[in-house]
Amino acid sequence: MTYNYICLKGGVSLKLAELLGDYPAKITNENNEIDILGIEHNSKKIQQGFIFVAQKGFTVDGHKFIQSAIENGARALVVDQDVGIEEDIIIIRVENSTDALAYLSGRFYNKPWEKMETIGVTGTNGKTSVTYFAKSIFDRARKETALLGTNGGLIKDRKINLANTTPDSLTIYKIMNQMVTSGVEYCFLEVTSHALELKRVEYMDFQIGVFTNLTKDHLDYHQSMENYFQSKLKLFLRTKKHNIINIDDPYGRRIIDSIGERVPYTSYGIKNKADINAKDIKHKDGKLYFTLEIYGKVEELILNNPCEFNIYNLLPAIACANLYNIGMETIKPTLEEMKQIKGRFEIIPNKKDFIIIIDFAHTPDGLEKVLIAMEKFTKGRRIVLFGAGGNRDKSKRPEMGEIAGKHSDLVIVTSDNPRKEDPEKIINDILVGIKRTNVEYITITDRRKAIEYALKIAKAKDSVLLAGKGHEEYTIIGGVKYPFSEYEIVLETLKTLE
Repeated sequence: MTYNYICLKGGVSLKLAELLGDYPAKITNENNEIDILGIEHNSKKIQQGFIFVAQKGFTVDGHKFIQSAIENGARALVVDQDVGIEEDIIIIRVENSTDALAYLSGRFYNKPWEKMETIGVTGTNGKTSVTYFAKSIFDRARKETALLGTNGGLIKDRKINLANTTPDSLTIYKIMNQMVTSGVEYCFLEVTSHALELKRVEYMDFQIGVFTNLTKDHLDYHQSMENYFQSKLKLFLRTKKHNIINIDDPYGRRIIDSIGERVPYTSYGIKNKADINAKDIKHKDGKLYFTLEIYGKVEELILNNPCEFNIYNLLPAIACANLYNIGMETIKPTLEEMKQIKGRFEIIPNKKDFIIIIDFAHTPDGLEKVLIAMEKFTKGRRIVLFGAGGNRDKSKRPEMGEIAGKHSDLVIVTSDNPRKEDPEKIINDILVGIKRTNVEYITITDRRKAIEYALKIAKAKDSVLLAGKGHEEYTIIGGVKYPFSEYEIVLETLKTLE
């Protein structure tokens, strides 16, 4: 279909008939010739000529705000229940408004995923690192790149901030459209299980899919690991060109068994024989030295990062570069000059001769991997500070406590986005696991005070890990979001120690 777009300041316009296409819907007061100037699911953001999609969310039902949307200028409404509106306005009744939002947003922004090479990365841990590694390699190859994920978006070098770590379909396609208009050729997109399950990428195709790993997380939503896996599997049934799979992960092997040869795939790993392997990993001067075997060829590489699990995040980035004919002459210098990724094993320099690390590790597997990595270079004590999010999977709290106790010398249990839960209750859940070990521990509910305490007691050669929040610059207490930057708190505290 040819789309008749009208250029507007900051956007486009599309005839209603073209926007709806063949989407199944019952329409009242139909007028297919009207121009739709925008799409919104937030009634406060509706402008004259927009279409309002009323969604049922986890806490808010958009159908309750239809009158507000009309007053703000909505030209048409998308609903999935009877609304009893008497105004002379187009009503589009659908089976599921969230599904309709994904479909309509994709058409309104002219299916931006088809205008770029769109690479989707999914898994419990490592998604952000994979996308940043890949973007760095492609940037050095002078490709026009963008990424979108937990840390927000990057269109070339321009930062895009997100209100939520997992954006809805409208936000995803709006930002991807900006990528297209900016001349982006390659888009690296973190694809969460929520994005796949909640139809945020429902009508989107990917050229390449990447699987990192699957470990315990989000079970408050998915209920079981099998449901969690089935959500992730959806990505690899939507890829058009290639899949890149971690063969060391049992769920990675299940993906390969499930998808067969529907598209070619590249396997990667460290423990098992794969198309791309890393071997002979050594630590020296805060860097990793290793041998890369890629389709039978051998390369000696250096990664400017001391964290061994990051090799798992690096291998799929190298695989992706290989698929687009980016060679080792580009990859090698990129790895040796790699910058730190915000909140991902981010080391904060200081004059006290101890190591301070901020990492997003908020799952049992993620926390264990970071602590094991610290064993390789920590000459003093390993001090870990962490908590657990409120109103989320409670079963992982004691598990994380036990892991922290087994792999550290001192544990500081504190708060981490308690949301509407009692932070003391969350801490007590964590202590169940800690008490299974013999580790020394202390509880300090106020996270700022906990950070200050950790840095004040740290001695030369110690390593201090601040785990769980990573890139986040906020904390959620009692359902209210407050500014909270661990990086800034660390810098402020270090000044008082000089």
